[in-house]
Amino acid sequence: MIDDQQLVKDCLRGKTAAQQQLYDLYAGQMLGICYRYTKSLADAEDVLQDGFVKVFKYLRQYRSEGELGAWIRRIMVNTAINYLKQSSKYQYDLSFTDLTLHLVSEDDPQVYIQTKELVNLVRQLPAGYQTVFNMHAVEGYTHVEIGEILGISEGTSRSQYMRARNLLISWIEKHSVESKLG
Repeated sequence: MIDDQQLVKDCLRGKTAAQQQLYDLYAGQMLGICYRYTKSLADAEDVLQDGFVKVFKYLRQYRSEGELGAWIRRIMVNTAINYLKQSSKYQYDLSFTDLTLHLVSEDDPQVYIQTKELVNLVRQLPAGYQTVFNMHAVEGYTHVEIGEILGISEGTSRSQYMRARNLLISWIEKHSVESKLG
């Protein structure tokens, strides 16, 4: 296995084996990232393909200053966000309007929930909440960065994140109560 720098050089030289290796090395992980932002595997696969087109198109801009995987991840996140903005089926969910939420307690619930269950709950959030939650909690973007990327204010980003978080907490609390009863 060659290192990332050599792999990039070989890709830039047009070596198809290197391009395939780069794709094979990162596609699985990046599909998971794309899937976090979309509501279906088919949409995630579309984003993945668009993202890799961009990766190969802009590979000359990669400066080896950070991990190649992190650079590719950023492209995938931006591609997913652009896909959500352009796709008519996500437009309503990305409107960042105020939704009525049930109040939740300020107590931290002592709940044991499987990672898979949590991921499924995040995927049930409205697309706007899901996007901001993923960008902040999972990808580590600041609210200022999220605002710039999504074209919303920092305050809206913070609000969307807190609403997503509170909604998840209420679902987890409900899940905890139901699992104790059932």
